[in-house]
Amino acid sequence: MAPERYNARAAEIRWQQAWDAAGVFRTPNDDPRPRYYVLEMFPYPSGRIHMGHVRNYAMGDVVARYKRARGFNVLHPMGWDAFGMPAENAAMQNKVHPKEWTYANIAAMREQLKSMGLSLDWSREFATCDVAYYHRQQRLFLDFLEAGLVTRKQSKVNWDPVDMTVLANEQVIDGRGWRSGALVEQRELTQWFFKISDFSEELLAALDGLDRWPEKVRTMQRNWIGRSEGLRVRFALDGTVPEGFGDVEVFTTRPDTLFGMSFVALSPDHPLSRALAETSPEVSAFIADAKRIGTSAAALETAEKKGWNTGLVVRHPFLDAVFPVYIANFVLMDYGTGAIFGCPAHDQRDLDFARKYGLTVTPVVLPPGATPEDVEIGDVAHTGEGRLFNSSFLDGLAVPDAKEAVAVRLEAAHIGNAPVAVRQVNYRLRDWGISRQRYWGCPIPVIYCDDCGIVPVPAADLPVALPDDVTFDRPGNPLDRHPIWRDVPCPTCGKPARRETDTMDTFVDSSWYFARFTAPDADLPTIPAVADAWLPVDQYIGGIEHAILHLLYSRFFTRAMKATGHLGIDEPFRGLFTQGMVVHETYRAADGGWVAPSEIRIEGEGSARRATLLSTGAEVQIGAIEKMSKSKRNTVDPTEIIDGFGADTARWFMLSDSPPERDVEWTDQGAQGAARFLQRVWRLVAEAAEIIPPPGTPVETVPATATLRKAAHKALAGVEEAIEGLRFNVALARIYELVNVLGTTLANDRAAFAADPAAGAALRETAEILAALVAPMAPHLAEECWAALGHETLIAMAPWPVLDRTLLVEDTVTLPVQINGKKRGEVTVPRTASNAEVEATALADEAVVRALEGRTPKKVIVVPQRIVNVVV
Repeated sequence: MAPERYNARAAEIRWQQAWDAAGVFRTPNDDPRPRYYVLEMFPYPSGRIHMGHVRNYAMGDVVARYKRARGFNVLHPMGWDAFGMPAENAAMQNKVHPKEWTYANIAAMREQLKSMGLSLDWSREFATCDVAYYHRQQRLFLDFLEAGLVTRKQSKVNWDPVDMTVLANEQVIDGRGWRSGALVEQRELTQWFFKISDFSEELLAALDGLDRWPEKVRTMQRNWIGRSEGLRVRFALDGTVPEGFGDVEVFTTRPDTLFGMSFVALSPDHPLSRALAETSPEVSAFIADAKRIGTSAAALETAEKKGWNTGLVVRHPFLDAVFPVYIANFVLMDYGTGAIFGCPAHDQRDLDFARKYGLTVTPVVLPPGATPEDVEIGDVAHTGEGRLFNSSFLDGLAVPDAKEAVAVRLEAAHIGNAPVAVRQVNYRLRDWGISRQRYWGCPIPVIYCDDCGIVPVPAADLPVALPDDVTFDRPGNPLDRHPIWRDVPCPTCGKPARRETDTMDTFVDSSWYFARFTAPDADLPTIPAVADAWLPVDQYIGGIEHAILHLLYSRFFTRAMKATGHLGIDEPFRGLFTQGMVVHETYRAADGGWVAPSEIRIEGEGSARRATLLSTGAEVQIGAIEKMSKSKRNTVDPTEIIDGFGADTARWFMLSDSPPERDVEWTDQGAQGAARFLQRVWRLVAEAAEIIPPPGTPVETVPATATLRKAAHKALAGVEEAIEGLRFNVALARIYELVNVLGTTLANDRAAFAADPAAGAALRETAEILAALVAPMAPHLAEECWAALGHETLIAMAPWPVLDRTLLVEDTVTLPVQINGKKRGEVTVPRTASNAEVEATALADEAVVRALEGRTPKKVIVVPQRIVNVVV
């Protein structure tokens, strides 16, 4: 007899050991079955998993287990995104080597993930800090370099003068380094770049074919790539112009607004700005001040708009007028030409600048429905559509027509031997700078020789491994001060040379790991035939915060690997799903400090609900529901949940409470409810197991079993459809419905089902279907149920139940009855009823008889299984 209560703690360990012993989740590449590749974004080894991990990996595991049961050879691997600054920070703070810190964290998190019962092929596991992995990444770099996909050039960067490293834009807080607090400087550094901009149009156009990606993600990538069509316009310069500068070129997407022009603005890095700075200390000082802003477009947009009047002017191409030339801190050198013309009435940034410096504001686009007398520009520019006015030959034209008219005229006009304007397509996407001044990253495999220049490390000399004997007792990159590692002979001439001491951006590590999983032990980065057989990833799952950089870089990398012979595909991920976050209430003590959920007691309901500290009984303020974060201490430790309730409960709650693309709020009550439901499943299956015939007993539909079998197959169809659509909460709702029917059957008809072999067979079928439906979400419980039902095999290796679609067809149908076109009632009839039987039933219906008022119908029209029309 099965125990009354399911012991999750004991069962989960037992079934995990059984899966490992049977090698259920190992994925051979030569399996003849159709392939399916499901992958969740791999984690950074911080040392502990969090509830976001539980949700992310539970979703992927549902898909993997379901597809495996449907007959696919499923690849579901796991690895670690293991390089990066946190390990170096830990080295400095805790006096521990980054490698030691990282691998200790990996070991801890591996055990935590295994306790979740994930159907992962751990034989393919790797960390990006493994020498075997970054060896192959260095090979990719060399191949990209040979193919012309890598370049080395100067770039403006955020430089922390205390930590002596480049900072990402996100690491600059209010103009200061996020860790040192030092004022950040803009510097020009020579760095290595991947030429992603060469693929701008291809990456943009291919988004239309990614129909299994969220539209929000595709829109974000379109905006990031930023294709814009416009004109490159030359303005003749007047004044005391430095030698070699006769005109200024600007790129504009709004040439229709040329008659509203009031200034030209140059980037501080524009060649003309630099030339002026050579002879003017004031200009040089302004440029130095401008460089204190971060390098991101967002930082420049939000900073106070500042300009320096150069004293130069430009001539308008159509008017007999000149306009001042400024150097402005908000103009980017790496977009367009590094110069703009300002039309304040129709660009908010230009308007703010013009108001600050008292420049003219001339409206030239008339909003729909407005008259010229109505137009007045206050503090808000008009950036919408309309028709041109105050614009000479453009007056009356709509904006698109005005753009074309300007383009035609300027293309025909000349300054010297060159046209005033040419049409141009620009992209906001810039080449990907991968150089990082840190130790814990993949070394860039090049050597600098005074005689030979830049020399790629020969492939035979790879890997360029990181040295272990480094120290973090002072800021900066330890590789720079490690002469034994840094100083090497030139591979070409043998003379003393120097390694590149920058390492690669960690986004490089995560831009091709999905391909390495297909053959993690290969000597080359991939085995192309194997990779092409598995890729693109059928279902990729991860947070929307990676919508741009990681996903865009991976798309570029796939194309670069195709160009260098490592892959034969263009896109890395066929399907993409971005799950919502896990959120929780926040709590604050009287002193303003954040309090963890484990430190409080909640009492009461609704407005009477209150929280107190377990330690002192002091009242705690209940705050907003926010994303779980260490800073606000509103996290729940998954290990505590797994130890207390079991992994299946944590998985079930993460899947059941909310649509997967939305945030889910973790509550203790929700977890307890999930645990109670899983116990109910166990009790019902165990109860059914006591009265059912042996496995393999034939099943047939008889009146006594029709309701139960219909419920089982309806649930089966519903769960199939929901999982295929990644609507996991809907799948669980269908399981709840089946459990309710099974519970009612056992409560009311247990004796009858025990006495009748045919009924007992239907009860077995229902219990087995229930176990199979539960298996992707709560796999340990499903194994326990499967064993209780008398099976000696693992449900993890069992095929998905076969759906009997005839049981989805209802025996009856409800038809509306109309009299002279108005609905007067409805009747329920057997689906197989003849027209005559339907007519008789309709005319005998009480509501229809009342509506007829004794009149005899002239005609009765029955549309089978649709409607009954009565004409009187």
